[in-house]
Amino acid sequence: MKTTLELPDELYRQTKATAALRGESLKDFVADALKNHLERSASGGSAQRGWRAVFGKARQEDVKAVDAIIAAELENVDLDEWR
Repeated sequence: MKTTLELPDELYRQTKATAALRGESLKDFVADALKNHLERSASGGSAQRGWRAVFGKARQEDVKAVDAIIAAELENVDLDEWR
């Protein structure tokens, strides 16, 4: 099924860059992300993944700082190098 999603520009860029880094299409990446989210919600699993799950509950200021660094680095990704 086809649908249209309106996403904030920054979220779209990060999603597209992450999909490219993983060698996935945007369509497959988003479908997997939605499926995983629904499975976690249904099982009552933790929404935290990645570095947040490893380090536990960080202070919100620290999380924002790390997320900002990651977002800045993703902006520097040359997608042509990863194809």
